[in-house]
Amino acid sequence: MRENFGFRVWYYFRVGWSTYFALLFAGINTATVTYFLAIEKIPALEAIFPTFLHYVAISLVVILPILVTVGWVHYRRTNAYGSEAEVQLENNPYMYKLPLGWHKEVFFPTLLMMTEYMIKSGNSEKLDDKSISEIKELQSKLDFLIKGGTIKKDEAIQKAKSE
Repeated sequence: MRENFGFRVWYYFRVGWSTYFALLFAGINTATVTYFLAIEKIPALEAIFPTFLHYVAISLVVILPILVTVGWVHYRRTNAYGSEAEVQLENNPYMYKLPLGWHKEVFFPTLLMMTEYMIKSGNSEKLDDKSISEIKELQSKLDFLIKGGTIKKDEAIQKAKSE
């Protein structure tokens, strides 16, 4: 940690600045500029927003739900967040990168099989030929992944099985 102390401080500074400080002051700046340079100069808008506090209160009531909705859409209804997470993972040295589809093709089936065979072992049952062939198939998929293979289509899965 000591060798990374400067980078950690720099990272915490950037997060504090961009997430909290800059956001707060950007909001204050936008409200001040739009009110005193635009609304105050237009009589029709000045009738709707007689004071700066009225403008801020009405803006918050209107803008906050819009921004919450936009944030929700960003995370839940578009591919934007998934793409951001993918980009962040590409350079994360602490994250093991799984190609798409392998959680369904290899890892979850492996975990399921392990629990099934633990139960069989606990009951003193022997593995049958089908179970052994399933284990070998999962081993070949895991070996293919460990060697740097990626699976994006069904043909690639077939290639992993044949190797």
